[in-house]
Amino acid sequence: MTDRTSTISIVTQRERERPITVASPRKSSAKLVSSLILSAIGILFLVPLLWIVFSSFDESATVSMSLPEHWTLDNYAQVMNWDQTWLPLLNSIAISFGTALITVVVGVLAAYPLSRYRMRFQRSFMYAILFGTGLPITAMMVPVYSLFVSLKLLDSTWGVILFMAATSLPMAIWMLKNFMDSVPISLEEAAWVDGANSMQALGRIVLPLMRPGLGVVFIFVFTTAWGNFFVPFVLLFSADKFPAAVSIFNFFGQYGSIAYGQLAAYSVLYATPMVLLYVLVQRLSGGAFALAGSVKG
Repeated sequence: MTDRTSTISIVTQRERERPITVASPRKSSAKLVSSLILSAIGILFLVPLLWIVFSSFDESATVSMSLPEHWTLDNYAQVMNWDQTWLPLLNSIAISFGTALITVVVGVLAAYPLSRYRMRFQRSFMYAILFGTGLPITAMMVPVYSLFVSLKLLDSTWGVILFMAATSLPMAIWMLKNFMDSVPISLEEAAWVDGANSMQALGRIVLPLMRPGLGVVFIFVFTTAWGNFFVPFVLLFSADKFPAAVSIFNFFGQYGSIAYGQLAAYSVLYATPMVLLYVLVQRLSGGAFALAGSVKG
């Protein structure tokens, strides 16, 4: 009992002797200024989102943000039709999903040898890929348009998907290589000892361990293709093949007249699939860090 009492007294004495740290006025003012700046930036990002939400329920929406006097669903009722909303959304899903799927598959096959093998000109090759990420789409459209004319791919959804996948590949290869580098090669070597070849080790060992990385790249490419207006607008001619990014242009009428309420309602519907995709991929990749095991024979 005496030892316990002495121990408590020693601890109490050390706590009393511990110096009390007081934040300097300079640090406090800097923290306050940074908090105000971040709050102002957050408000600047939040105001357009609130305008879209409020205007979608306002029958007399304008360019200025205000609470609707009479909340209504008429804007949604007017835009929810097959030709104006649902068909363009389906086209966007087909183009974006096809672009993301092709990019991820080809990117994995290209990133695997770059991650696992050492080549003589590997650094130069990686810099060349990085240079491809900086090429502007607008500078490539004239030769691409001539190429599409020669290959008879104009007004072709598959042509748009292949071109958008090709432009997304450089960044996808860089990202996938970085994710693949984090997977220990010793796991693949154990699978090779058990009789698995390189492709089996890639499918059974590497890909399950980098599933969150695959999800990140898939969302990145899908989002880029979902919001792409310029490429489908140039390469597609038929109105029934336009994605939602092009179809939204119909709400900007002639002589500066804009249906703000319908535009806001369409924007909400346009953003909903992206939010659902993000939530779905987050749940699917949550328990991804589990070893699938090696393959025998």
